[in-house]
Parts: sequence; structure tokens; C-alpha cells
Amino acid sequence: MLVAAAVCPCPPLLVPEVAAGAAPELDALRAACLDAVAVLAAARPDRLVVVGPAATEGRGTYREGAAGSFRSLGVDLDVRLGRDGEAGEPEDDRQLPQSLAVAAWLLERTRWATAPVEGLGVGERLETERCLGAGRELADGAGRVALLAMGDGSACRTVKAPGYLDERAEPFDAEVARALGAADTAALAALEAEPAHELKAAGRASWQVLAGAAEGAGLSGQLLYDDAPYGVGYFVASWS
Repeated sequence: MLVAAAVCPCPPLLVPEVAAGAAPELDALRAACLDAVAVLAAARPDRLVVVGPAATEGRGTYREGAAGSFRSLGVDLDVRLGRDGEAGEPEDDRQLPQSLAVAAWLLERTRWATAPVEGLGVGERLETERCLGAGRELADGAGRVALLAMGDGSACRTVKAPGYLDERAEPFDAEVARALGAADTAALAALEAEPAHELKAAGRASWQVLAGAAEGAGLSGQLLYDDAPYGVGYFVASWS
């Protein structure tokens, strides 16, 4: 049963060591993300599942203690998913995808020790029904489940954005923000994969995993952050 959820974006710039001199520009975003994670802890779940976009065609799971790194970005910083690897070493040598590495950093910042953590990486073009199905599987698992869904909105909000300016980006992001703030699972499920891909909205699959997990859970939502620094839509929401 899903008892709480949080939605956060996953730009590496969220990590101050990566952002360096630009770090203060995202202070409000970091604060909102930490507030959202605190709501997950307050729900006292039996387990936390972190889901985020990954370079895969389908789904990939990661055990607690799986390692991630920001070394590819020139920063000597490593992270582990969950409670410092208490549950043992990961089953293989795979590194966490970047989205889950950012999530691991957030959990470390909050000193997460409430419940065991596991990761789920989803391909950015994973079909909607498979995303919803993955969410339903998570919610149907044993005990009280919390979900941390990582993912960015469109990357086409301005001419300087990674995907340049696309007039569809702002209304797309506005609908996502509304749905996240209202815990509207039907609206999230209705997001179309191809337009989201064209707008470089990497969070679409994660949000639809959340939508599947939250079906019938009766959660209410609160939008904590909605802005587009650097021309990319970033949202933070809390469902409880």
C-alpha cells in the first residue's frame, strides 16, 4: 500500500559540489526537495522505493547500498542508495543512473534511516501501461510503501534551454504541475510518451509509475516548487 510519495527533479546541479559557484541559484529548489523527503519519513513507511529515468529500454532494479558517483562530471563525490550500504553490497557492479544518484544524495542530506531503500530505473520511453503496471506492483507489495519519483519536466522552455524553445513546453509543464499538486493520477497517466520525449521531459515515466502506485490510495497532493531555471521545468510535490 502506498502511504506517501514525493516528486523531485534530478539535475546534477542540485548537488552543490557539482553546481559550484552557481549552487545558490538552486537553494530554494534544494530546500523544497528536502521538505518533500521529510514528508516521506513522517509517513513511517516499511520501505522506500526511489524511481528515476535511466538509460535502459525497460526497467532495472537496484538494492540498498548500490553505489553512484558524480566523478563523470569532474566532482570527486560518491553516494550510496540508502543507509550507507547497511543491507550489503549491491548484487553487481552497476552504477546508479544519475537520477538515482541525485536521489541518494538527497537521502544522505536528510540522514534517511526510516526504512530500507530500493531503486528502480525506468527508460524514458517506457510505455505508459508498463509504467503504470510497475507502480501497481510496488503498491501491491508487502507493507507500507513510500515512493520518491525523480524526473525533470520539459527542457524546451527558452531559447537557451537544452532543447531550445518549443511552444508546447510551457502548457505541458503547466498540466504536469497541476496534476502533481492535485495528486491527479488520471492526468499523469494520460501524458503521452512521444510528445514528452520530444520535449525532453525525462520525468514522464517516473510520474506514471507514481500514478500507477497511487491508484485508489486516496492521497492528497501539495506542489512545493514549480519553476524553470535554465529553461527546464522542475517540480517538487508531496503526496500524503
